Amino acid sequence: MDPTLLARIQFAETVGFHFLFPPISIGLAWLLVIIERRAWKTGDPVWERAGRFFGKLFALNFAVGVATGIVMEFQFGTNWADYSRFVGDIFGAPLAAEGVFAFFLESGFLGLYLFGRGRVSRGWHWFSILMVAVGATLSAFWIIVANSWQQTPAGYVVNEAAGRAELVDFWAAVFNPSTLLRYSHTVLAALVAGSFFVMGVSAWMLLKGRNPEVTGRTLKFGFIAGLVSSILVIFPSGHEHARQVAHTQPEKFAAIEGLYRTEQGAPLVFFALPDTAGPKLEATIEVPSLLSVMAFGDPQAEIPGIDSFPKDEIPPLWMTFVSFHNMVVLGGWFLLLTALGTWLASRGRHTGNRKFLWLVFLSSPLPLVAIQFGWVTAEVGRQPWIVYKLLKTADAVSVTVSATDLLISLVLFTVVYLLLLALYLFLLFREADHGVPELTDTAAEVG
Repeated sequence: MDPTLLARIQFAETVGFHFLFPPISIGLAWLLVIIERRAWKTGDPVWERAGRFFGKLFALNFAVGVATGIVMEFQFGTNWADYSRFVGDIFGAPLAAEGVFAFFLESGFLGLYLFGRGRVSRGWHWFSILMVAVGATLSAFWIIVANSWQQTPAGYVVNEAAGRAELVDFWAAVFNPSTLLRYSHTVLAALVAGSFFVMGVSAWMLLKGRNPEVTGRTLKFGFIAGLVSSILVIFPSGHEHARQVAHTQPEKFAAIEGLYRTEQGAPLVFFALPDTAGPKLEATIEVPSLLSVMAFGDPQAEIPGIDSFPKDEIPPLWMTFVSFHNMVVLGGWFLLLTALGTWLASRGRHTGNRKFLWLVFLSSPLPLVAIQFGWVTAEVGRQPWIVYKLLKTADAVSVTVSATDLLISLVLFTVVYLLLLALYLFLLFREADHGVPELTDTAAEVG
C-alpha cells in the first residue's frame, strides 16, 4: 500500500464530504437575505413562513459543515507534516483571518438569527441573516486564498535552509493571479447549489402536497435565482477562470481541454473519449480554432499541448479531462432546467406537472456533483505538484504515518461519514415532511 496515495484518498474524502455543505450554506444564506427582507418589508406571511422553514434547514447544513470541517484541518498536521512545514508561514494568516473575521461573524449572528426572531426588531433580525451571509462568503474567501496560493504562488521567498516558503508580501499572496477568479466562480457555484436546494425541497413538498401556498412561491424564487446564478457561473466567471488557467497553469489547461499536442488554432472539444495510452481523443466533437480564440483572443494563437511538458509534470489526463467536461455539461443542464422552470413559473404552470417536479427534485443535488467535479479538476489538474512548481505531492506527506494507520482511519472516516450523511438526510426529509409551520401569536415579531 502506498502511503501517499492513501493520504490523498483520505484527504479527498474528508474535503469532498465537507464541501457538500458550505456551498449550500453560502447560497442559501443569500437567498434567505432576500426572503427575510421581503417578509419584513411586505408583511406577507408566506415569505415569513418560508424564512422560518428554510432558516431551520440552514442551521442543519451549518452544523454538519462545521463538524466535518474540523476533521479536515487536523489532517494537515497528521498526514501532511512536510506540506504544513513548507506552507505554514503562508497559510497561517488567511486561516487565522478566516476564523477571526469570518467564522465568528457567521456563527455569532446565526444565533441571533435563529433565536432572536420575535425578540429583536425586524430590522435587526434581517441584519443578522445578512451578517451570516457575509460571514459565510468571507470564510470562503480566505479558504480560496489559501488554496489559490497553491495554484499560483505569489508574495513569498523560499528559505532553502529552513525548507519552507516565507511570506514577504501579504497582499500579493492574498491576491495571487487566481484568487479573485476562483473565488467568484466558487461563490456563484454556491448560489447555484443554494438555489437548487430551495428548488429541490420545494418540489418534494409539492409532490407530497405540503404547503403549496408557500412552496409554490419558493420554487419560483429558486428558479429565478438559479437561472441568474447559472448564467453568471458560466459567463463571465467560468470563461475568465479558464482563461486564467491557460495563462498560469498551461499543463492543467492542456489536460482539461484534451490538447495532447501543441497547436496553432487549437480546437475546442465539446465531446470526446480520452485514450490516455496515446494519449489521444476518439469520437471527438470539436470546433476548429475556438479554443485559441476563447483562451487568447486570437484564432491562430498557439496553445502548448501535453507534448510540450516533461512527462513527470503532466497531470492525470483521463480524470482531469472527464471531471472538467462533466462539470461543463452539468452547468448547461442547470441553465436549461432553470430557464424552463422560470418560463413555466411565469405562466403559473410550475407546480402542477408531477413529472417536472420529480425532474427538479432529482436534479437538486447535481450542483454539488458539479462542484465536486470542479474541485477534482482543480486539484488533480495541479498534480504532481501540491504547491505548483514548488513542492511535489510525493514530498509533502508525513513519513511517520504508516499505510496501515492511514487505511484504518480511512475506513473509520468512511463509516462515520456514511452515518452522518444518513442522519443529515433523515433530518432534512423529516423537516420537509412536517411542512412549513404556521404562524402563531407567540411568534409575532417585534416592530
